[in-house]
Amino acid sequence: MRRLTTPVIEFIDRSVIRRRLGVLFLLSVCLMGDLVVEGASPKWVAIYCHSDPAKTNGVTNLQRFLTTENGFRAEVVTPDEIAAGRLKAFDLLIVPGGSGSKQAQMLGEQGRQEIREFVKGGGGYLGICAGSYLATTDYTWSLHLLNAKVVDRAHWARGTGTVTLEIPTEKMTVLQQQQPVIDVYYGQGPLLAPDNKPDMPAFETWATYKTEIAKKGAQPGVMPGTVAIASAPYGEGRVVCFSPHPESQSATEHLICGGIAWILNEEPVAADGQPDQVVEQNFVP
Repeated sequence: MRRLTTPVIEFIDRSVIRRRLGVLFLLSVCLMGDLVVEGASPKWVAIYCHSDPAKTNGVTNLQRFLTTENGFRAEVVTPDEIAAGRLKAFDLLIVPGGSGSKQAQMLGEQGRQEIREFVKGGGGYLGICAGSYLATTDYTWSLHLLNAKVVDRAHWARGTGTVTLEIPTEKMTVLQQQQPVIDVYYGQGPLLAPDNKPDMPAFETWATYKTEIAKKGAQPGVMPGTVAIASAPYGEGRVVCFSPHPESQSATEHLICGGIAWILNEEPVAADGQPDQVVEQNFVP
């Protein structure tokens, strides 16, 4: 989406965009006769970033496979743009790794409220690691999009490495997963558990941790069984939170695509990735 060149910052609503695309499509059919155009409209994805996107692994990893060839139109959005209402131009917001508290600080109350209103009105939210800390109900700066608390907050910096996820049979299809277990990179994401906010729905568990990272004083035995991937509705929108980093390598990025497809109520879209290469990332709440 492009910012309008008017003195007051405005952003075009997604429904307006789609109507205009539909008009353009019909015009193209009229002008080109019997030409048949296949394929759906691209999924408009906003990727949060408050620093240099080119130097942010979370952003560059997502940009690797959220391409036009795979059916996406992904653009980086800043906290100021979110606060100004730019999310209206998108279907989905992805908040990647970093620091959840820093993301909240940079967004400010206006930006956080814009995200809540965006999702409540039918938009989607996908959090990865820090973005999942941000989505929970467990911190004063949290977005309160997912009725979840963080287990063992005192040892959030429990280390990084490869862990194994266990996926319930009924969630394998939505995650485009053929086996009930998968190895994925973990970078100190939240160990999720249900919270008890009465005005919010309970989340659904898409995956739990089968193995663990227990370094830096973290007690062994705490991480296994905690929730690694969770989903829930929020108003008219949908939320999916990933504690680990499926986007960090091509062998696991299909989990992200499955999450996006569920958020947008669409069939899963396969993604063509680059050769496997884990980009290590360390995050703080």
